[in-house]
Amino acid sequence: MPKAWKKQSDSGQRELSIELSAALVAVNDEAPKILLVRGQGDDSATHSQFGLPCGPFDPIGHRTLEEGLRTWVREQSGIHLGYTEQLYTFGDRFRDPQEREGGPRPVSVGYLALVRQTDLMSPENADWSDWYRHFPWEDWRAGAPAIVSQVIASGLRAWVETGETRIDKQRRRERVDMTFGLGGATWDNERVLERYELLYEAGLIAETVADGRSRNDDSLLQVHTLMGAALIKDHRRIMATAMGRLRGKIKYRPVIFELMPPNFTLYQLQRAVEALAGVRLHKQNFRRLVANEGLVEATGQIANQTGGRPAEFFRFRRDVVRERPVSGVRLPSRVRTNQQ
Repeated sequence: MPKAWKKQSDSGQRELSIELSAALVAVNDEAPKILLVRGQGDDSATHSQFGLPCGPFDPIGHRTLEEGLRTWVREQSGIHLGYTEQLYTFGDRFRDPQEREGGPRPVSVGYLALVRQTDLMSPENADWSDWYRHFPWEDWRAGAPAIVSQVIASGLRAWVETGETRIDKQRRRERVDMTFGLGGATWDNERVLERYELLYEAGLIAETVADGRSRNDDSLLQVHTLMGAALIKDHRRIMATAMGRLRGKIKYRPVIFELMPPNFTLYQLQRAVEALAGVRLHKQNFRRLVANEGLVEATGQIANQTGGRPAEFFRFRRDVVRERPVSGVRLPSRVRTNQQ
């Protein structure tokens, strides 16, 4: 592995390294999956050995940042990336245990990549993980997740009361309500990163132990365990950014078809969209929307299935990209929660 590109700061006291990270998303069996790899380092603060595929940027060996990313993903998983887009640059202090021990400060360029789930080159070192395993509060397909009312709401109310002034408490309460759909507010499925960062600020997730925001005691460890599986460094934050970006993008760009097989039924398409969005959709409304947008065309083939009405196969109609600059699955993103 080549050394990360490093630049010494003007003060001469700390170096900077550039890392490339990828949130690889797939959908399989009605579940949204994220690719995780082992061996990126053991983060004692989050008790995790798993993270997103990543590696240092090599300014000599990598012609571009994206080329470097594709190289690392291919080496760590055997996957050749197709659709990718840059998300954000992540550089919060102490995101890497090595920096906490005096090492260079890493700056990670995060990417979203969409792939069809495939067998992995080294399954002992990489695996597909259901992304709701890491964000259990984001799956509303069966209604409001129990963790919101049983753990998160009370934890955030306690955080609100730690505000120094009445105005601080009021602002915190408003932020909690708008972000998590409490107090009669609506749930916006695109605000994944805002929810993650609020939980981080309130000390309710394992990553807060890393920089001393919360103490590492038994009572908090139990809460952190309920709040989903943590990842190394701030990879769960990168993952949250990817989730929010994808949930928003499927509404105005046909990126969902990057995750579908060449031929699929409308039922399979609806289930894939629901898996990513975290909400259930009305069957007839969904099919009417897909037809009105001109997103698919019939293949003339019938799916082999037992029982029920025969299902027709469809495929993505690629001409829609040229016909409409905005073409996606315009599903609702806000849900009335009725939670206090």
